[in-house]
Amino acid sequence: MRLPHKTWHVEGLACALSRHHTPAADVADLRAEDNGLGVELPDGRRLCRCVRCDAWHEREPPAAPAAEHVPPLDELDLPRRGKPLRTSIVLKLFAIDKAAHAVVFALAAVFLAILQLKYGIFHDAVDDALNGLAGSEHPLLTRQLRRLLDVSSGTITTLIVVALAYTVLEAVEAVGLWMEKRWAEYLTVIATASLLPLEVYELVERITVLRIGALLVNLAILIYLIVRKRLFGVRGGHAAEVAENEAELDRERLFGPHLPAAVPS
Repeated sequence: MRLPHKTWHVEGLACALSRHHTPAADVADLRAEDNGLGVELPDGRRLCRCVRCDAWHEREPPAAPAAEHVPPLDELDLPRRGKPLRTSIVLKLFAIDKAAHAVVFALAAVFLAILQLKYGIFHDAVDDALNGLAGSEHPLLTRQLRRLLDVSSGTITTLIVVALAYTVLEAVEAVGLWMEKRWAEYLTVIATASLLPLEVYELVERITVLRIGALLVNLAILIYLIVRKRLFGVRGGHAAEVAENEAELDRERLFGPHLPAAVPS
């Protein structure tokens, strides 16, 4: 099935952000069997089809053609389209989310390191604040300050190590997902699933919009990767995903000889 014209689709967005792929625009001569990709017009111009978004564009014949004819369909260099393109975009969105997490953990590690270096000043400041609130009617603030006073230097060191570990983990996930590596998908699923019990526990302790949002995002990432990317053998595993993508990209059906729906005069 060809992509519908005059309808927004992700292929059009991809072409708008990068460029159209029109193999027929770069060859010296278009043959009759190439009319699924390009058509010569009576006035010397030609219509060239983008093999990603299916839009037809008017082009002048190239002054320095890259080849004599369009290569055979099985040798045609095609950009991603359809499900593979949509999956690629979703993985990059996941990568951006993981990169944002890495930045937050890195900033937390820096803050904690500064706090560790200034621990004496921090401890004295909290103690002075508690003494200043003695006898006042601020029980909640007093309770929080006492918790800060109980934070030891060793606890801060542990938090720094944890923050750095999560920085590295999230950064590795981000890079791997951006590059669409299979191992990164598995790593993301395992790491995300391991945090779900903690997120559920935090929700039981106290429900907030932020905690609900974080849980829903992580669940969406988990389900998408397992089901859509067929991890752990789900829905036939990786081999089934490859076969599905190849079946969708039927070159003869998509780009074989046919006549354009309309040729402008």
